[in-house]
Amino acid sequence: MAKARTQFICQSCGAVHNRWAGKCDNCGEWNTIVEEDPMGGIGSGPGKTPKKGRPVALTALSGEIEEAPRIHTAMSELDRALGGGFVRGSAVLIGGDPGIGKSTLLMQAAAALARRGHRIIYVSGEEAVAQVRLRAQRLAAADTDVMLAAETNVEDILATLAEGKRPDLVIIDSIQTLWSELAESAPGTVTQVRTGVQSMIRFAKQTGAAMVLVGHVTKDGQIAGPRVVEHMVDAVLYFEGDRGHHYRILRTVKNRFGPTDEIGVFEMSDRGLREVANPSELFLGERNEKSPGAAVFAGMEGTRPVLVEVQALVAPTSLGTPRRAVVGWDSARLSMILAVLEAHCGVRLGQHDVYLNVAGGYRISEPAADLAVASALVSSLAGIALPADCVYFGEVSLSGAIRPVAHTAQRLKEAEKLGFSTALLPSASAELPKGSGGRWNEVESLPDLVARIAGSKGALRVEDEV
Repeated sequence: MAKARTQFICQSCGAVHNRWAGKCDNCGEWNTIVEEDPMGGIGSGPGKTPKKGRPVALTALSGEIEEAPRIHTAMSELDRALGGGFVRGSAVLIGGDPGIGKSTLLMQAAAALARRGHRIIYVSGEEAVAQVRLRAQRLAAADTDVMLAAETNVEDILATLAEGKRPDLVIIDSIQTLWSELAESAPGTVTQVRTGVQSMIRFAKQTGAAMVLVGHVTKDGQIAGPRVVEHMVDAVLYFEGDRGHHYRILRTVKNRFGPTDEIGVFEMSDRGLREVANPSELFLGERNEKSPGAAVFAGMEGTRPVLVEVQALVAPTSLGTPRRAVVGWDSARLSMILAVLEAHCGVRLGQHDVYLNVAGGYRISEPAADLAVASALVSSLAGIALPADCVYFGEVSLSGAIRPVAHTAQRLKEAEKLGFSTALLPSASAELPKGSGGRWNEVESLPDLVARIAGSKGALRVEDEV
């Protein structure tokens, strides 16, 4: 009988190696490769005959389509990120930094669902029941019928869930603490995490209960464990936030039952998380309208328009190589904007340090912010404050042209609602709102933008400034 080969699996990314090494070639992490049994105690080993399968029923592709019933949590921001609420029989994976508020969010959601008559089971593998009760009292959720359990064994959890009435929502906090007797490795390893998640997802699909799994994140912000876990679940949400600010963002990166670019915005307080219905007011709350280098960007997050301030500081450098520091935006895209400004607009920034920041700790991912970033850079270099009632959006191409972006009407309506009467946008933009009192100034290329900013209020030309 052939001897079973052992494998060396990276505990960070799940890559399989033939031998042990100090560094994983796949993810670059050190001291994460652990020897594990490839069978992991699961299934049959060498010498055992495989079990005969059973035929499954086949159905036609055509037929009536029933929309998946959802469980609404009464928390509009959470329902927005989920695409309308929890889908019965689905598995949702939520990740975030330690202490960011994942357990607080789920406790508030569990209490809200329990008040609506749903059966909720909260299984904690990191805290005792008394600690969970203390959090519930702080969040004014102790009077609800949420059922608690402090357990980490997968088989015991499944046996508990199978007793009595089927739960509507099950919360597992967290998947890294689960361990199964079917796997011989230690809790938190790739084999144990994969085995635990598979068992929980199988229970959700068989019973129709919604399953929420909390996952730890690495220092890079990714959910710890094998990437296959994110492929197994139906939705992946990241709970983000800056510890220096009170706001939190629940961002959807995968959703089989809804959009993948929605966000929910919350504000952390001593009473828990408070929903923020208008994030634009939150990000523009402490804005200095008279300082140069600040431009308001009208962005989109899924179906929601968000206005955020982009701040730039251009200062002469004393170093041989100028510094380029970016917070909240792509550093490679900033380098592209600087190159276009120098090549097509004559704005020489080779002897200047450039610092770019998105106010409030918000992170911008869409290219429509190119025009706002370029406006902030030119404004800081020339020392000219941009108009306080103007918003900017548009994509900058390598030729210096300003390309139109989608959802123009929604961006302008949000700007009007917050008191912005002027907008600088690409000339080829469509879907302009009709009957509005705003002034929409169109710009065709980046040199036109530089000339418009540098020529305002009789200022010097940017070329003379540098």
